[in-house]
Amino acid sequence: MRIEKSVTAISWIPSEAIEGLPKLPFELGIGHYDDPPPDRLEEGDLPRLRDEDRFREANHLRGWVEVEDGRIVDHGQSGESHVGSTTFRFGRKDVVVAGVAYDTIRGEEAGEDSVRFVQTVGGRAGFPAPRRVRGKPFFRVSGATAWTTLALTIRADGSAEHELVGASPFPRHWIYDDSGRLVQKAGTIDFGKWYREAHGERTPWGEEDSPAIVTAAESELERRLSAEVMRGGAASDRKRLSPGDTLVEQGAPGDELYLLLDGVLGVEVDGEEVAEVGPGAVLGERALLEGGTRKATLRAATPARVVVIPGGAIDRGALEELAQGRR
Repeated sequence: MRIEKSVTAISWIPSEAIEGLPKLPFELGIGHYDDPPPDRLEEGDLPRLRDEDRFREANHLRGWVEVEDGRIVDHGQSGESHVGSTTFRFGRKDVVVAGVAYDTIRGEEAGEDSVRFVQTVGGRAGFPAPRRVRGKPFFRVSGATAWTTLALTIRADGSAEHELVGASPFPRHWIYDDSGRLVQKAGTIDFGKWYREAHGERTPWGEEDSPAIVTAAESELERRLSAEVMRGGAASDRKRLSPGDTLVEQGAPGDELYLLLDGVLGVEVDGEEVAEVGPGAVLGERALLEGGTRKATLRAATPARVVVIPGGAIDRGALEELAQGRR
């Protein structure tokens, strides 16, 4: 019996992901942020999204095992590497700068009960980026390197699991399961670190990978609400949190919502952490629905950036749907 499974990562630049002077080309309309990838991937989506300049890199890992009498007797892996180009707009003229794909790195660990496949895909971003960098040569003109390292374990009983083993600190990385459904994402993004350090030996093609903090993907409803809020301009106040900082305290009054732009927050009830939430989560709805007091403490597990949303910016029906989904 042959068992085939897959996992896919898409790396893209969300709005609000870049700060400081490097943000200027994006604000002037010369460079561009990426529209969010789809919630579900279909056959042929990766080449199409690449050609439409919708992501920076994509990693599709596919593996198979042959099982006889409950034992794995053969196995193999394949996959796709996509490194996107970047379109710059100068007035009426578009300039397309191609990214540079690096060699795909593959490995595997095989046994009679399971096989673990590993694949690293990535390359140099498709735009020049003059900058000082950490380590020799201390100054670079070429773009920094973006990558993802995926692992896929297939077992003889037909079950499988995937991992985002490592990833560049920038941009955002979304993970899709075997059915093409968005299920996870990298919880943090660090443009400054990536801009200065993701080159040469500090990449998987040198001597280092970079561990990724992974969180469950937010709901489709949260993605829709966050897009509406950001487009409508209702979210103006921003907060920065350091690890250990408290966003809201259980029992405190509250009439505001929060959109987590980046980072991971722990959710504590009666002093016990019951969940973690990552980028894209819309938080605080129960206080608006249930008497105006916070039902949980939200505490930063990593550096985090949060947008404050007035309570009236989202209608009650959507808040009730959001709260019901969390229960």
